[in-house]
Amino acid sequence: MVAYFFFQWVRVKCEQLTQPASVTVQPGQRLAITCQVSYSVGNHHTHWIRQPAGKLEWIGAARVGYTTLLKDSLKNKFSINLDSSSNRVTLNGQNIQPEDTAVYYCARDTQ
Repeated sequence: MVAYFFFQWVRVKCEQLTQPASVTVQPGQRLAITCQVSYSVGNHHTHWIRQPAGKLEWIGAARVGYTTLLKDSLKNKFSINLDSSSNRVTLNGQNIQPEDTAVYYCARDTQ
């Protein structure tokens, strides 16, 4: 009896995305959260997602050379800026209100 074993090698690359532990903003003020990433912001979209109590909401995504995508209902509230020289992605918000309280995440796409 002959036994065959097949192994599939999977290459895993770990990326780092670093953002501040917390940001406090007074009602009516502007918000800026910067995500420092270990990859080129020209090679991947970086997404912003927020999690208020009990739900998860996609805000938008940006990549150098592509149109920035924003959820329709949040286009007047948020914008995303890219700094390709330092690989930083900043979520900017205006007229922040108590209902904008949430945990905000930056995330890289898988492509």
